[in-house]
Amino acid sequence: MKISLIQPSRNNLKYLKWSYDSIRKNQGDHEVEICVADDASTDDTWEWCKGKMAVDPNFKAIRNDPENGRLGHTILYDRLINEVATNDVAMIYHADMYLCPGAIDAIEKFIEPGVIVSLTRIEPPLHPDGPEKILFNAGTEPEEFLEDAVLDNIARFSDENKTTEGIFAPWAFYRKDFQEIGGHDPLYAPQSKEDSDIFNRFQLNGVKFIQTWEGFVYHMTCRGSRFNPTITEVGKESDEWLAQNQRSTRNFIRKWGHFVMHNRLMKPIIPPKFNIGLRLFNSNSEVLHHLEPWFDNIYVDAPIINEYIEKEQKNTAYDLSERVLNDSDMCENDITIRLDAKKLDQETFGYIQQLSQIIDQHGEVGTFDLGPLRITIDSLEEYQESLIFI
Repeated sequence: MKISLIQPSRNNLKYLKWSYDSIRKNQGDHEVEICVADDASTDDTWEWCKGKMAVDPNFKAIRNDPENGRLGHTILYDRLINEVATNDVAMIYHADMYLCPGAIDAIEKFIEPGVIVSLTRIEPPLHPDGPEKILFNAGTEPEEFLEDAVLDNIARFSDENKTTEGIFAPWAFYRKDFQEIGGHDPLYAPQSKEDSDIFNRFQLNGVKFIQTWEGFVYHMTCRGSRFNPTITEVGKESDEWLAQNQRSTRNFIRKWGHFVMHNRLMKPIIPPKFNIGLRLFNSNSEVLHHLEPWFDNIYVDAPIINEYIEKEQKNTAYDLSERVLNDSDMCENDITIRLDAKKLDQETFGYIQQLSQIIDQHGEVGTFDLGPLRITIDSLEEYQESLIFI
């Protein structure tokens, strides 16, 4: 088959080289186009890319110049998919992944329009264990990678009679399915939660997810993005990633009304998206910061709005002046909640974090109390389908 592998990379040269070698070694008879985006790297990534383009006609690369600053995976995935890749099928593929023999065969077996195929990850124990992966420590750096140990165990790991329903990197897809929903949402740039968002949107648009247990990658586990790549701090999440993850988590909540949710096999769980407004009395800036993402509108009776918006607006593409309003400027929301901020405690915040599920289970128009929350439901219209397309 013909397939394009999509690899944004920033200062990941040693992983990129390692990954490239595994792809060319183990791609079999398939025509694999490698598409790399150098995201303002300062480690000679671009020089290496230019060298590969000179000798490998199926290697393509673009560069975001360091003078421009970082763009991030969210933007560069889409640029590679839409502007660089030439095959109908593409695969999101991280630079810290080793392609195992037979992986492309497994994708070819299951891939079709309207279906996304994920390869099974073999990983060292940096992330928590889960039934969708195989924990097997063959190293966290290319120079210590125990290649023979992985290859010797592929037959033991493989199960041609097993597929599960989940989605995660590396995931292969038809580009037209990706483009139909508009690709990744730039709301999450430079990175974090862009994958969870698009997985929700794929599922709502009727795309089927298949995880094959016949095809594998060895994944060193976000070594160049989420985790600090220094050997002495293996498993330590970088400060940059932690800050961006917090921003993206708040934006995911603003959009979907809940945290990222999935089952044990990584299939998305998508509660209803309701239109909810909160009337918040006796608030302060700290309470507003905690509560604002959870509501379509939040109405306050204290002079803290401008200060909050000035501080928070840089962290989101949502216009906060349309979301955070004076109590005298209320809009029409399908569901309205009243809360005295002085009565906000951890239990009540837990209710707020589960409002979509609680309201869905309640299932009736009318008013009811939940702790200090007075919830008035005028309509149970659901809006998650409106979030599919960018």
